[in-house]
Amino acid sequence: MPAVTVDNILALPRLSETTPDATPRPVLAVTTAPTGYEGEGFPVRRAFAGVEMRHLDPFIHMDQMGEVNYAPGEPKGTPWHPHRGFETVTYMIDGTMEHQDSNGGGGVISGGDTQWMTAGGGILHIEAPPEKLVMSGGLFHGVQLWVNLPKDNKMAAPRYQDITGSKVALLSSPDGGGLIRVIAGELDGHQGPGSTYTPITLLHATIAPGASVTLPWNPEFNALAYVLAGDGTVGTERRPVHMGQTTVFGRGDTITIGAADTQDSRTESLEVFILGGRPIREPVAMAGPFVMNTKAEVIQAFEDFQAGRLGSIPAAHETLS
Repeated sequence: MPAVTVDNILALPRLSETTPDATPRPVLAVTTAPTGYEGEGFPVRRAFAGVEMRHLDPFIHMDQMGEVNYAPGEPKGTPWHPHRGFETVTYMIDGTMEHQDSNGGGGVISGGDTQWMTAGGGILHIEAPPEKLVMSGGLFHGVQLWVNLPKDNKMAAPRYQDITGSKVALLSSPDGGGLIRVIAGELDGHQGPGSTYTPITLLHATIAPGASVTLPWNPEFNALAYVLAGDGTVGTERRPVHMGQTTVFGRGDTITIGAADTQDSRTESLEVFILGGRPIREPVAMAGPFVMNTKAEVIQAFEDFQAGRLGSIPAAHETLS
C-alpha cells in the first residue's frame, strides 16, 4: 500500500500533543462493510452501510474499491454516467485510474493521487483503468467518496480538481508512530490541498504496529474512521477494529486510533481513512446518481439527463460509450 510515504517520518511536521482538558470522542458504533460490485464489475466494500445518515452528514456514500490483484484482461471501470447535486472524490492507493468528463476535466491518477469532481448542476463522466493496465493486470485499490452539496450549491458549475500525491500535507504523530496525509481540510493548523464547498477534513493515516495516534478534531464536525487494511483499536476504550470496518465517533475534541502489536501478512501497518465534516442538516432525496433535496428535484435530474441537458460525451469517446 504505497500511497505517499517518506524515508524519514521524523523529519515531517508533528502534530501537537493533546491538551489535558481535551475531551476524547467516544465510539458510538462499529459497522462492517458488505461487499458488492460497481460499474462493469469491480469489487467494492460499501463502507457506510448500516451507519445512520445523521452520523454521515455531509457525506453520502463511500466505497473501498478493491483491494484486488487483477489478472491480464480483468481490470474494469465504470461506463459513462451522470451525476448532479454532490461531489465525487476518488483516492487511489494502488493502481491507476483514468477520468474524463463532459466538462473537459480529467486526468490519470495513481498511488496517492486524488481526483475531486464537483458534479454540481450536472455532468457526465467515466472512470476506467488505462488500456496498458487492462492488458497487464495488476494491483488496484482505492476509495470513492460522495460529498453532499448544500442546497445553495446543488446547481453550482461543475469543476475538476487534480490533486497529486505530492500536494498532500504530510504530518507525523508526536512519537513518529503515525504518518498522516491531509487530503482536504485542516488538521492541527495544517491545510490539505482539496477545495471544498462544505467544511470537511479527509485524512489517510498509516499507524505502525503497537503505535497510537490521537488527532485533534473540530468539535463542530462529525467523525468517522474506515479501516483500509490491518487490525487495531479505536477510542480510548480501545475497541477492536479490522479491515472493512467503519467507526462512528461521538462528540468531543480528539480521536484516538491504535494499531495492533502484530499485523497480518498482507499489511505492515494499520491503514485508516479518517473523515469528518460540518453537517449540512438539509433534506436529502437521492436516487441512483443524483443527490438532491426533494423527490421532485431528483425526477427533474432524470428528465434533464434523458434530454441531454447534463452534458454530452466528447466526440473522441462516443465509440467507447
